[in-house]
Amino acid sequence: MATTPSFNPKYPLPIAVLVGAGPGDIGLFTLAGARTLALASVVIYDALANPDLLAFCSPEAELIYVGKRAGLHSFTQPEINALLVKKCREYMARPDCPGRCIVRLKGGDPFVFGRGGEEAQALTQAQIPFAVIPGITAGIAGPAYAGIPVTHRDFTSTVTFITGHQQEDSSDKSSAVPSGDESSNVDYPALAKLGGTLVFYMGVKNLPHITQRLMDCGLNADTPAAVVRMATHPEQQTVAGTVKTIAQLAQKAEIKAPAITIIGKVVSVREQMNWFESRPLFGQTILVTRTRQQASTLSDKLLELGARVIEAPTIEIAKPTDRQAALTAIQDMTNYDCVVFTSANGVQSAHQAMIALELDARDFAATVAAIGPATADALNSIGITPDIVSTDAISEELALELINYFSRIDPAKEPDAAKLDLSGYRFLLLRAEIARPSLVKMLRNAGAAVDDVPIYQTRIPESLPENAIEALQNGAVDWITFTSASTAKNLFTMLPENLRSVVGKCRRLSIGPTTSRALAELGWPATLEAQHHDIPGMVHAMVEETLRSAGAS
Repeated sequence: MATTPSFNPKYPLPIAVLVGAGPGDIGLFTLAGARTLALASVVIYDALANPDLLAFCSPEAELIYVGKRAGLHSFTQPEINALLVKKCREYMARPDCPGRCIVRLKGGDPFVFGRGGEEAQALTQAQIPFAVIPGITAGIAGPAYAGIPVTHRDFTSTVTFITGHQQEDSSDKSSAVPSGDESSNVDYPALAKLGGTLVFYMGVKNLPHITQRLMDCGLNADTPAAVVRMATHPEQQTVAGTVKTIAQLAQKAEIKAPAITIIGKVVSVREQMNWFESRPLFGQTILVTRTRQQASTLSDKLLELGARVIEAPTIEIAKPTDRQAALTAIQDMTNYDCVVFTSANGVQSAHQAMIALELDARDFAATVAAIGPATADALNSIGITPDIVSTDAISEELALELINYFSRIDPAKEPDAAKLDLSGYRFLLLRAEIARPSLVKMLRNAGAAVDDVPIYQTRIPESLPENAIEALQNGAVDWITFTSASTAKNLFTMLPENLRSVVGKCRRLSIGPTTSRALAELGWPATLEAQHHDIPGMVHAMVEETLRSAGAS
């Protein structure tokens, strides 16, 4: 009789959960998978699982890497099975973690060539309750991201998934096959006769053998074929040809694992449907130097347009030196005629302080001003609609907007239309400790009383991420984005001297004039400056320049 894992009523969830990590694009990960990672006490993960998924885990979770690459196997499959069972038993012996679980995070889908079936059997034999959360497999996602539908009513209604090799680990004798033919138990005569769409996983090394066997068994040598490497990643690479030519084309393009091979007439529509690799920034590697808190906004827009994004924060946001002065000013906001914000960071810092003081939007001044659309968006996100928004994120422009607005709001204060007088008006500026003086100077010159209160301070992080340094060293960075003078100056300070010249060889995108001046002073003149000095303006400028350069070449 088959053994079935019995569920212990002490635990509201299964002890072990096999979670499919999907094909690589973090956006294709399931909600169920994300919720389960958040509950994990231990996560045992593979090389093909996107490491960014680990951000869903709690800080207390134990993370164990058991990835396997060709020739670099850190764990055999039996060792992984034993580790999974061991961690589950340790967890079950602990009385302090009800509701948590042990997660086995596997690339793609656990039960599609992922050996999840063997792990589930090991759990069953150990009488450990488990569950499975499927993931999108590369055999579906890879062709889709390469513009290849695996089924199409004009070509085929069948699709077959085949493993390109049987032996993942030479030390794991249970999966060994005779040498010289790692796919010897694949029924090539049946595949050649069936036709339709054939999707081979993990078959790059054996591609010459696979295609030759299919042709020997009767498959037309002119059948369209394609190989997709790093499917769904910004680094995705696709080579298309025929069954006769695809192995040579893949070798010439230096296609390496992980990759899948698609064979069938459906490959012929790739040129019409190649949406992913046709995006305007596909193939571009972009270094984003914004703060860690803000980088995602720009990164997400660039990723949507096909870029590979490396985040290298050059600024950290911290509480102001005089925290009490900031709290006092916020408590006193209703005594000002206008509260002015000059960055989204200032809005977020003020909002955190308001929460601590148990204040809400009713405690703001009668008028709220924002520098540029991004700061206005930050205010809107906390339920406050600014009355004044400068078109661009430039202090001088905001100052003129404020002077014009308040000079006209009360005709009694403007006896002479040529005179802009803000006498009697009080302004509260909530911004960084180190900020340009032009806004304060212009308002005071117009007669206003101005309290410039630091609501946060910026710091230089201890170091840049390793992947950012590596990309610069390898000459892999196409663009570097700078959203303030500080991002430029801090990157210069944080970089090893030998890499500063590398920045000069990359294209440098500046958000506006102040940032461009800082770049010029560092010897890194801006390659391009956004016409509209905000994030959408930067993205628009980069896309236009990239398309122009591609057209020129």
